[in-house]
Amino acid sequence: MYKLFGMSLLAAAVAVTGCSKKDDAPKTDAATATASSNGAMVVKIGHASPLTGPQAHLGKDNENGVRMAIEELNAKGVTIGGQKVQFELESEDDQADPRIATTVAQKFVDDKVSGIIGHLNSGTTIPASGIYHQAGLVQISPSATNPKYTQQGYKGAFRVMANDVQQGKVLGEFAVKDMAAKKIAIIDDRTAYGQGLADEFEKAAKAAGGNIVVHEFTNDKASDFTAILTKIKGVAPDLVFYGGMDGQGAPMVKQMQTLGLKAQFLGGDGIHTAEFMKLAGAAAEGVTASLPGVPLEQMPHGADFKQKFEGKYGKIQLYAPYCYDAMMVMAEAMQRANSTEPAKYLPEMAKTNYSGVTANIKFDDKGDLQGGSITVYRVVKGEWQVLKTVTGQ
Repeated sequence: MYKLFGMSLLAAAVAVTGCSKKDDAPKTDAATATASSNGAMVVKIGHASPLTGPQAHLGKDNENGVRMAIEELNAKGVTIGGQKVQFELESEDDQADPRIATTVAQKFVDDKVSGIIGHLNSGTTIPASGIYHQAGLVQISPSATNPKYTQQGYKGAFRVMANDVQQGKVLGEFAVKDMAAKKIAIIDDRTAYGQGLADEFEKAAKAAGGNIVVHEFTNDKASDFTAILTKIKGVAPDLVFYGGMDGQGAPMVKQMQTLGLKAQFLGGDGIHTAEFMKLAGAAAEGVTASLPGVPLEQMPHGADFKQKFEGKYGKIQLYAPYCYDAMMVMAEAMQRANSTEPAKYLPEMAKTNYSGVTANIKFDDKGDLQGGSITVYRVVKGEWQVLKTVTGQ
């Protein structure tokens, strides 16, 4: 009877605490988390990316990167605050759509996840970040590169790869100095990622002495670029820069060939994928693109990650190593804080010094990766081959 009475008091205390205004932020410590079948505390981790549509191959790659990290953490039997925990992945499809992304973000808040790995696109990451900020959640983007994401003053916003200020600067200088481009045409897809990268590229190319002869716009659902490319052909550029993803970049280079537009083609990380080469076919040969970070084989633990990941999920598309690192960084911060409650482990995120697959990860005061590198690649005989790595941008 005394035991039942004690439990009733505890339940009442929890109920009162649950009504408290200061308890709005999601909590996942032992007092409120659910228990797994083996008695471990279940810690929900949200992941969001496009899992359907033309970017689904990238979204699934991201999801699998997080999943592999969670499986390894659970296999180790991680203990936080003296209690064994079991991480549980809650993955949602944001369809690369900003409106859907905010719905997904609110779902994560309602489901009381302990943190979010995502979103994939800058255009979804930025609007979702406001909802996470209001809820006091920690968000680590493994792939959103628009600088605005970490310029909003949100203490819970982090990213584990270089941003587009860094990437655009390297690409703009590379176009002029290494590719000898004098007349440059720019196309962007008007997304936060594509437009942001193109704008940074344009600034850097002009500063390096390049001449921007035209800047055209499309969208991230388009497939026919004949009108834009015909106009560009008329000004005879020696290089076309595209800010956008592989689903549009691949047909674009094929249509350039069809129209006899001989210009070199340059893009960012959005086209640096196996899918781009598959979709573009022979037209991919000679295309140049960048990717934040050093090449996988030069990453501190890249070779081991590649073997483990591809043995489970097949060829790495793009961001999987960064997703894996993002999850490991979050889990380590929780362990240092002895808590899975965002308000308690958030201060530890800022102190991160983690030797990851992709780099030694430290954050600056905005939540950006310190000392991020950018690598430029070119398709040679059907493979992305390294041309140059610029470190510490």
